[in-house]
Amino acid sequence: MSTAILTGPPVAGSPLEADLRTLGFDVRTANDAASAAELLAAVPAQERVAVVDPRFVGHLHALRLALTDPRFPAAAVPGALTAQPGARAALARAFGRIPVGAGTAHLTDVLTDTLTESLDREETGVHRVELGSLVATVALTPAQREDAREAVAAVDDEAVRLRTAVKSRDGFFTTYCISPYSRYLARWCARRGLTPNQVTTASLLTALIAAGCAATGTRGGFIAAGLLLLFSFVLDCTDGQLARYSLQYSTMGAWLDATFDRAKEYAYYAGLALGAARGGDDVWALALGAMVLQTCRHVVDFSFNEANHDASANTSPTAALSDKLDSVGWTVWVRRMIVLPIGERWAMIAVLTACTTPRIVFYALLIGCALAACYTTAGRVLRSLTRRARRTDRAARALADLADSGPLAELIAGRARGRGRTGSFLAPVMAFLSAAVLLVWVIFQDDPTSWLTVGVAVCSALLAGAAVARPLKGALDWLVPPFFRAGEYVTILVLAARTDVPGALPAAYGLVAAVAYHHYDTVYRIRGGTGAPPRWLVRATGGHEGRILVITVLAAALSPSGFTIALTALAVVLALLVLIESIRFWVSSQAPAVHDEGEPA
Repeated sequence: MSTAILTGPPVAGSPLEADLRTLGFDVRTANDAASAAELLAAVPAQERVAVVDPRFVGHLHALRLALTDPRFPAAAVPGALTAQPGARAALARAFGRIPVGAGTAHLTDVLTDTLTESLDREETGVHRVELGSLVATVALTPAQREDAREAVAAVDDEAVRLRTAVKSRDGFFTTYCISPYSRYLARWCARRGLTPNQVTTASLLTALIAAGCAATGTRGGFIAAGLLLLFSFVLDCTDGQLARYSLQYSTMGAWLDATFDRAKEYAYYAGLALGAARGGDDVWALALGAMVLQTCRHVVDFSFNEANHDASANTSPTAALSDKLDSVGWTVWVRRMIVLPIGERWAMIAVLTACTTPRIVFYALLIGCALAACYTTAGRVLRSLTRRARRTDRAARALADLADSGPLAELIAGRARGRGRTGSFLAPVMAFLSAAVLLVWVIFQDDPTSWLTVGVAVCSALLAGAAVARPLKGALDWLVPPFFRAGEYVTILVLAARTDVPGALPAAYGLVAAVAYHHYDTVYRIRGGTGAPPRWLVRATGGHEGRILVITVLAAALSPSGFTIALTALAVVLALLVLIESIRFWVSSQAPAVHDEGEPA
């Protein structure tokens, strides 16, 4: 239960109290600021408190946005203010700063505005709700009240609520083929008490059933898989729209939303590979390649954004050109479709699954994602080279965390520290060489499962340590994590493929999936402002260079069948390790409510 304190002159016949009760508030009244402060002190510390002027006139959804959104410690619209438990002390101090006596009546005439301005000066701050066409005002006279009521009647707040439930930035397919009806599905779910987490789970289960249908290897199974994958995407859109429609944001929802999309897509790839195998076609290498490429694309996105999101003087001619193109409507959609975002990608996968074969699906996926990766990476490199940005210590720390360097790279970095210049191209060059040396060897060597490969892996680790020896503040230092990811993932793929033993590639697929989950988990923790996973976890998983070294040793020391068993065991151990720690974190009170408002690639 939350408590709303009405403080100010009462207004007869106002629907305000009924609206507050509709939003779940226990309504209490106070005659002045002093009595309101006493009521505030009497409310249990774990409850949310709202202070509302009885003369408030506005849409119910304006009140809902100001008083029930769980993402902000304090929020306000004209005439209404709320404070969650974390901001209650600041609100009490704001009450204590209100003077009494002659000449101070203007400070309590609209008490909510005075309190909001006082909270603005606190470190807590106040989220000012963007109302758009919604109305929220304090009517001081009957004439103002009548005008405000007319303004309220002129705008359908339910239509606004439905419209704003949809992301402001989505892909073409999602915007025009899914959202026009999924928003109504979100409202249907809200009216029946369903939560976003339940819809997210339903989306995952639907995708897993789709993967199972694809694994049958029959044409009927492929058609069912395509239809179910599309329905899973509809539910995937619906869960976020439901969260925005009903303001049901949660830490658990953040974790589910951040991880289930990848789990669904990669499980579907595995289903296609199993279905192809039933028909005598081995496409596990293509499935693993698709997962590697897609994950590396995301790492490029994450690294670039983390390197630049709080940089100062963050401008470039390339960015200016992009902004200029945004003013031309059709170019916006073309550029969004070129990057093959999740909506377009899943639609392509679903249609091709139903109409063609898994091999064709993966060929199309690899070609499309490769072209998209080249386009986005080239654009970001141009932006980075032409912009004059001063990157922060926080950005350097985020890139170091995304690099996922283990004990060996840390040791090498400690010995190399002080050599080279921060801000130069040394870090990305060394990271590129670290990946390139290893990949060229394992791809072109006649027998990469040898002890010579272990020596090459050691050289790769030396270069990786040198890459992270200095703070990653250079223009292209955001390329360091993607180079490391490509080096690790592709090495696993090639070594498994070269063993030429049934089961090696599926085992490698599971191992890369477990490691990729760890990297996605790192990203969303950083985005939530809570930092990377604990160092003990990174050290326990070996870091990227440690895992490569272990895998090359296993490949050299074991027979092909033994190597397959070792890959499977390593995948299980890593999956359990990262999943247990991730679940512990995301269900804890420290977890952030992360909700991405942009469509991921």
